[in-house]
This record gives sequence, structure tokens and C-alpha cells, in this order.
Amino acid sequence: MIRWLRDLLCGVLIGAGAILPGVSGGVLAVVFDIYRPFMEVLTHPKTAVPKYWKWFPPLGLGWCVGFLGFAKGIAACMELSQAVTTWLFIGLIVGTLPSLFREAGRQGRRAAAWASLVLCAGGVFAGLIYMSRIVHVSVTPNFWWYNFCGVLWGMSVVIPGMTSSSVMMALDLYQPMLQGLADLDLLVLSACLPGMFLTILLLARVVSWFFRRHYAVAFHGILGIVLASTCAIVPTVYGSAGEALLSALCCLVGFALAFALARLDQRISA
Repeated sequence: MIRWLRDLLCGVLIGAGAILPGVSGGVLAVVFDIYRPFMEVLTHPKTAVPKYWKWFPPLGLGWCVGFLGFAKGIAACMELSQAVTTWLFIGLIVGTLPSLFREAGRQGRRAAAWASLVLCAGGVFAGLIYMSRIVHVSVTPNFWWYNFCGVLWGMSVVIPGMTSSSVMMALDLYQPMLQGLADLDLLVLSACLPGMFLTILLLARVVSWFFRRHYAVAFHGILGIVLASTCAIVPTVYGSAGEALLSALCCLVGFALAFALARLDQRISA
């Protein structure tokens, strides 16, 4: 029961993380130790499904709640205070960094691994800042653009660290997509969900191969992406001192939640 509840909560956070700008659901899957089993199921289902089938119900249910059910809640929270909502997820990410760093060094830390961390961090940070603060590109939402959003979400699941929501915001697609999910709009659902699942299936084997052949380089690259994407979404504007204090409190709550999940993982593993 403890494992079931833990997986349910992780599924909710991963689904919600896919929606929140700057947060990657794939990264949360990595730090909650769900990413590798998930990729194994996609690439070697005959051997992986019997091993991990007990994870599917709580993770799948939690993901649906986080991705679809929380869309309306997250949209409402971001309308009230985008800074506070963002700081909650920053706290979650920061709380998982120690475990992610340990996982990245599981097979050693060579020069190539450190170079991967620096290059990925610098490249992602520069790209996100360029798209969000320098280039202002907007498109008219339609079926094909919603399908493109689904492809971005699928990439963010398979490629940990990719912040698909930030790209959508740069194209002015994020708000209509989020509102469509919150309202269960048939056009949005029929466009984005097939695109997401098809992308996951097509990219799974390529990403899994890279992790098998270059584990340390890939994981340190992920760590760099996590650091860069987190720094890029740090709010700099607050409506009042109260909002700033509430943001700090939510960051601490997110950090404590991530820390509790890490301790729970240790108990389950023991």
C-alpha cells in the first residue's frame, strides 16, 4: 500500500510537471526512479511488463490526474500567482538534485561527463532565455499546432530535461492548450494525445540505446539541463512582499515533499 500511494503521488507530480512551464515530466520520472523501468517497458515489453506491471495502475492513474485533472487547477493557480506556483515546483526539483547527482555518478565521472554537464547547461539556458525574452514568435492555434504540442510533450517524457511548456509559451500556444485540457476540449485532446504517445514510442529505443552506451555522459547532460531549466524559470517579479514570502514557503514545501519521497524510496528499497 505504501508503494502504491508513493507511485500514485509520483504519477500526479510527473503529469503536473509536464504542464508547468520550465518543468520536465521526464526529469521528475528520473529522480523518482521511474524513468528506466518506463523506458525498459517501451523497448523490451516482453520481459519488462511482467516485472513492472504492478506499477502501471497507480502511475497511470496519477499521471492522468496530474496531466488532465490538474490542468484546471494549475491554470487557476498561475492566474492567481505564477511566481508562487513556479516556486513550488522549483522546490520539488531542488529537493531531487542530490539523488539525481548520485545517480549521474553511478558509473563514474570522467571529463566527458563534466563537459556534457557544462555544455547542456549552457546551451539550454541560453536557448530558453533567447526564446522567452528576446524572440517573440506567436502562431494561431489549430489542430496541427496542437498536434505539435503533443509531440513536444512526448519528447519531454522520453528526453528528460526538455521543457516543452516553455517552448509552447514562446509560441503563444501554452494558454490555449492548457485551457483546452482543462475544459476537456475534443479538438485539443484528439490532437495532442496521439502526437504525444506516438512520439514516445518512436523515440524510446533511440534514447535507451544512448543511455546504454554513454550512461555517464547522458546523465550528466540531464543534470545540466535540469540546472539550466530551473535557473531559467526563477521568477524575478513579485506583486508584493507577501507574494515573495509565500513563494519562499511553497519552495520549502516542495523541497520537503521531494525529500520525503526520497526517504520513502530508501525505506521501500530496504
